[in-house]
Amino acid sequence: MKARTFRTTIVKDGPMCIIPVPFDPKEVFGKVRAPVTVTLNGYTYRSTIAAMGGPLCVPLRKSNREAAGLAGNETLEVTLALDTKTREVKPPPDLVKALKAKVQAWRSWHALSYSHQREYVDAIEEAKKPETRLRRIEGAVRALAGKP
Repeated sequence: MKARTFRTTIVKDGPMCIIPVPFDPKEVFGKVRAPVTVTLNGYTYRSTIAAMGGPLCVPLRKSNREAAGLAGNETLEVTLALDTKTREVKPPPDLVKALKAKVQAWRSWHALSYSHQREYVDAIEEAKKPETRLRRIEGAVRALAGKP
């Protein structure tokens, strides 16, 4: 299994946090934007190394940061391991029903990357009120069907 453990400081900038990647992932994982499992503070999650023109990093979403018991700016040991498992998002039944009602939206859903599918599902499942959930589902269907 291809993996690398290193010590780093989480960078927190407002609500955003990243984990700097201090090595060349291409040498370790075979490509820069490698899918990885991230283990920090005893917690493991799935992500992808980001290469957006700046320093290489791994995003640390609020939900993952909280699950790991971190606030940001901590210095700790991090392990990145190549994630070779299939990445699949299981959309909730109410989203599936709404997407299937619009053929283009359903096709577009299947063309989305794992990360984009996960973003839609997370936004829907994080809704606290039923009307917010419904509004997010409707927005997702409109966006995927190509209608404003």
